[in-house]
Amino acid sequence: MNLETIVGIAQIVATITVVGGTVFGLIQLAEFRKQRRDAVAGELMRAFMNPEFAQAITVVLEELPERASADDVRRADPRVERAAVLINTTFETMGLLVFERIAPFPLAVELVGGIVVVMWRKLQPWAEQIRIEQSQPSWAEWFQWLAMQCERHKNPQAPAYTQHRDWVP
Repeated sequence: MNLETIVGIAQIVATITVVGGTVFGLIQLAEFRKQRRDAVAGELMRAFMNPEFAQAITVVLEELPERASADDVRRADPRVERAAVLINTTFETMGLLVFERIAPFPLAVELVGGIVVVMWRKLQPWAEQIRIEQSQPSWAEWFQWLAMQCERHKNPQAPAYTQHRDWVP
């Protein structure tokens, strides 16, 4: 075997090593993204399985009319405004996570697409009044954005329990 043959073999081995390393890196990157998406999904589910959040949703649904004014929220039991703030901050966080593509939008729509729209309809005048009072136009900005996106992209077809009734694991 001469020197030229050895150099040729070395170049082939080096090329295979670089290509193999690149493929391995891409596979690892895809796996990392999947793990991150799964972790975010778990955190989102945990946020909505929180009894305090569930209670806040119940309070707002039961105590406030559609498009409740800031005065309606403030005149109600003090727990109503606390519930409104908790709902706002939770959906605010989720909206930003979706926008930054940390949380997948289809997952957010399936998890909270309906309730985020309902909560925004109930709390919008309250949030807008706080924006004015505090000279803070960004108050509830991601909550509003998420509600608008969910309303625009919610699947109008039959609900999951009928749409997927024949699903088999």
